[in-house]
Amino acid sequence: MSFDAPDQLNIADFFLDARIREGRGHRVALRTDEGRLTYAEVQALANRYGNSLLRAGVRPEQRVMLALPDSPDYVAALFGALKIGAVVVMCNPHLKASEVRYLFGYSRAAAAVVHPEVEATFREAASASSLMGELLVVGDGTVGDASDALDTFPTHPDDPALWLFSGGTTGRPKGVVQSHRSFVNTTECYAKGVIGYTEDDVTLSVPKLYFGYATGSNLFFPFSVGASAVLFPERCETEVLFDKIARHRPTILVNVPTMVNHMVTHPSVQDRDLSSLRLATSAGEALPVEMHERWNEAFGVDLLDGLGTAEMWHIFISNRPGDVRPGTLGTVVPGFEVRVCDDEGVPLPDGEVGTMWVRGDSRATGYWQHYEQNRHAFRGEWYVSGDMIRRDPDGSITYCGRADDMLKVSGKWVSPKEVENCLLGHPDVAEAAVVGVVDSSGLTKPYAFIVPASAGRPAESEIQAFVKERLAPHKYPRRVFFEDDLPRTHLGKVDRGKLRASAETLSEP
Repeated sequence: MSFDAPDQLNIADFFLDARIREGRGHRVALRTDEGRLTYAEVQALANRYGNSLLRAGVRPEQRVMLALPDSPDYVAALFGALKIGAVVVMCNPHLKASEVRYLFGYSRAAAAVVHPEVEATFREAASASSLMGELLVVGDGTVGDASDALDTFPTHPDDPALWLFSGGTTGRPKGVVQSHRSFVNTTECYAKGVIGYTEDDVTLSVPKLYFGYATGSNLFFPFSVGASAVLFPERCETEVLFDKIARHRPTILVNVPTMVNHMVTHPSVQDRDLSSLRLATSAGEALPVEMHERWNEAFGVDLLDGLGTAEMWHIFISNRPGDVRPGTLGTVVPGFEVRVCDDEGVPLPDGEVGTMWVRGDSRATGYWQHYEQNRHAFRGEWYVSGDMIRRDPDGSITYCGRADDMLKVSGKWVSPKEVENCLLGHPDVAEAAVVGVVDSSGLTKPYAFIVPASAGRPAESEIQAFVKERLAPHKYPRRVFFEDDLPRTHLGKVDRGKLRASAETLSEP
């Protein structure tokens, strides 16, 4: 199963304009606390943004940076840029000026569409970049007088559509260049083939739209069938999320493990009504089996853990509605092929841990200006990730961690995820992360960082004994550090690089 692309393909047409041609212009496309917008209204606003970008001098194939909170303007600016054949650079709107300055220089963006709250930061960064083009500020009248009629540029399926950014925990983020073909292919294979999106669905997402996981699950996928997406600009705290669910009654919740943990440990969890949901998804990080079981006990709603990458745009391994296997990622999405390989690229038998190789029609063109990384990661049809996985005889796949996070302790491999899962079984542990630290003798040892479940902190020896009782002796954490929170990357993942550096500092005599 894959998408048979036509000679011309623009995802603004595929996800938005096609709904109008189907007679669905009157259907609700976006839901916010302030009101609702139909597909016809979103199209008109997108056309105004596209015309405004044309007026600012943006031309096909040039890059447009998008730095907005989740809102109708975000959606319209995204589709407006795509409609004129531009390439959208997805950007966290809350980056610091130095980070924005790097992205300006790296992307050579011809324009940026930003929110008034971050205008000063972006102007500061733009002033230091001779490559930066026009800055369009939402709400300043830029698009108010623009025409709401616009023909969609006839892009080729393999033309760049969006830049996503890799979720690496070290160094500068790499721009992952994805084509129009990729977004349609995953929509057909995963959204329609596995999740079964319908026009009656209402989606709501924990991650924001600049994160590729949310771009798909809370915008492109519902738009592909004429469904509705709930958008809200504020940070997704637990109380905010419960309020949005109660207010908008979504049928699909796009979730991440960190929020799953916050939800199941919330004091009022038993009083929360999630009966509108037909399913929830989880991605972005590994979902511990203990956390999954707490979710099932608290809410009784299918939670589909899955794995996707920016390089293959979105999820290609997933559990299925009605067939959820906690502790696993599920099975490969039809249309994709996944192999478990050794260091030489030779496929390994079931039951062995190896590097993930994946192929399918959603593979990125490559990393922008990263020749060496492209040579390593993109090999013919295959994308070779740094993820370590294991395939069971029944076809289900278990995530074992990143290759650079796996630990060789006492000559044996240790998966940080396995130790973290064990730690989460302790009643006084709310969150846990395990990293490897080289000690004074040159040997790697596991160290644990823990966010306590309450004000009281268990003794380090108690945590160590808890792990020793449940796992092989060499897997227990040699040191345990207690934190109020865990550091995270720009995509919300645990920043293991910072934890390793912190562990090395804390361990110094």
